Amino acid sequence: MAAVAAAGCQHYVRKCLLKAPCCKKFYVCRLCHDDVESHTLDRFGVKEVKCAVCDCVQEAQQVCGGCGVTFSEYYCQICHLYDRDRKQFHCQPCGICRIGPREKFFHCEKCNLCLANDLQGKHKCVENVSRQDCPVCMEDIHTSRIGAHVMPCGHLLHKTCFELMCKNGAYRCPLCMHSALNMEEYWEERDIEIAQSPMPPEFKNRKVKILCNDCQHRCTVDFHVLGMKCSGCGSYNTSQD
Repeated sequence: MAAVAAAGCQHYVRKCLLKAPCCKKFYVCRLCHDDVESHTLDRFGVKEVKCAVCDCVQEAQQVCGGCGVTFSEYYCQICHLYDRDRKQFHCQPCGICRIGPREKFFHCEKCNLCLANDLQGKHKCVENVSRQDCPVCMEDIHTSRIGAHVMPCGHLLHKTCFELMCKNGAYRCPLCMHSALNMEEYWEERDIEIAQSPMPPEFKNRKVKILCNDCQHRCTVDFHVLGMKCSGCGSYNTSQD
């Protein structure tokens, strides 16, 4: 077991095992523990580790007190995170370690999340948004090792879930139905399609009331099977009101 653990696991590169404060068993990491146990490992409650080289059980630290091996390039004494150096940093407001480098991120107080610097002043804040589960996979976002994608509406998805959503042709936020992308070029293409596809006489003058999911504008427009355009913002992300 020690020979395998010396290189870490599929989640982290480390040369020690954590002693779970809950069940007192040794696991390479909290994720390996959670995969097989019916409870979760409290990373902050870890007090002891076992060296994967000499099997010495000791207090949680970066260098083995028995053989002197360095357990990992990066170690956080708060999260007890051991891993190779990926420019990690511990964010006190988030309460966990983030992959850095630190200077490329800022902590948004309202969203309560570390975001890339290029989003500072350019994203819509939603209070404690990262404390919600991803609406696609229903897994945790705040502590996930997968990065978060911030949509124009301010809601979050895992980056991988957002990419999968777009690949499957979905362009709306699963929570509020707001467009998740810049759709201007697509709306222009829809304008051309509708202009080239007149409705049959029996539907030509039919009017419908619609609600725009992007700007919340309500209006009455001509019915068309290819879409009804909001008279407020020009979006086709609408529904009959």
